Amino acid sequence: MKFPSSTAFALLGAGLIAISFGLARFAFGLFVPPIRADLSLTPDVIGIIGALPLISFALASLVAPWSADRLGARNTAMISGVFGVVGLALISQATGAMSLGVGVVACGICTGLMMPALTAAMQALVRRSMHGRVSSVMNAGTSVGVVIAVPTVLFLAGAWRYAYASFAVIALLGVAATWFFIPSVSRVMPANAAPPPSITAQQWWRLLRLAIFAFMMGFISAAYWIFAPDLVVSLGEMSSDSTAWLWLGVGIAGLGGAVVADLADRNNPPITQALMLMMLSASLALLAASPNNLPLSAFSALVFGLSYMSLTGLYLMTGIRLLPGRLSFGPVLPFMAVSLGQAAGSPVVGLLVGQTGYANAFGAFCAIGIVVAMFSPFYPRYLDQEPEAVEEEDTGLQAAYDYQLQNEEGEPFRQGPMGKA
Repeated sequence: MKFPSSTAFALLGAGLIAISFGLARFAFGLFVPPIRADLSLTPDVIGIIGALPLISFALASLVAPWSADRLGARNTAMISGVFGVVGLALISQATGAMSLGVGVVACGICTGLMMPALTAAMQALVRRSMHGRVSSVMNAGTSVGVVIAVPTVLFLAGAWRYAYASFAVIALLGVAATWFFIPSVSRVMPANAAPPPSITAQQWWRLLRLAIFAFMMGFISAAYWIFAPDLVVSLGEMSSDSTAWLWLGVGIAGLGGAVVADLADRNNPPITQALMLMMLSASLALLAASPNNLPLSAFSALVFGLSYMSLTGLYLMTGIRLLPGRLSFGPVLPFMAVSLGQAAGSPVVGLLVGQTGYANAFGAFCAIGIVVAMFSPFYPRYLDQEPEAVEEEDTGLQAAYDYQLQNEEGEPFRQGPMGKA
């Protein structure tokens, strides 16, 4: 098997993230209005169902690093893809809250396994100096998936079952691409690879602060991801297909989040965290204030997409920077914290919507976001030694890279527990 280049791997990873995060996870909010109408579900039930994939995502994230280390990057990514196919197919055939919940749980497992699998492959295939940029490009794949979902709403607004069936077919193509193009390189370790150093108390403290900010951002963003389309339909009296313009704005602006996150990663992460969290909060208030105005609603989606993708990219790269030798674990903590925050926020906003209405619920979450942004000076800075300053040979990455280019020379490699790649 020919190992993909860094650019090819980044693009392939972005495509798989588009399927697992964009279609299997975040597209659900776009179809809430027709799903809720067809299945006769109340806002509080939708809030609970919206939390289920986030919980399954967190549970899958706990076992994902072990799976990537033991089963290999390719097999873990394929397991993720299979769960995505099954979950999307189940949603397309849902007849009530129970069957819909099972489908979204499977989609959450798909999402939880994919990123650790890709970062495990990246650790062996991509030079350390490129890790942040490649991760940022892959993370932007979420926006691509959201954009892909938009035409299905425009043309299949009243046929959400066919839309999810088409998503299942796309996910099946992703499984095939994984088999052909993702090598199981994480099964093989260089003979001279040193084990990663133990996590220090200073690293744990910084990881804890990162997790708190990621959790709160996830909590606040749950209102938009789950209930924004339903808000403009119920409160703004727009048609269901008009909600596609919201997700189109989220997806397009989210592509810019990859650039913003990369710039923030190299300049001042705490200031960027504060600015983007304020923008995310403002998008909630703007949507609640003008749900019947399509241009302003679309603008709120642009603001939300840029801020959300920038923040998730920033959290992803911060986790990688804080744990440079543990790429199958570094991104897991902030992603799991975001998911847990969304799982906690989804039923809360559903309860508030049922009791106080959409405007008050979104206003309350906006206020929470502003308060959290004020604490951004406590956002963790990186360790004194940046990953680029660490010799790649120390973790065996250079040896792995040389093996990719010159594996015919028979470099001494130690077999992992699963045998050859």
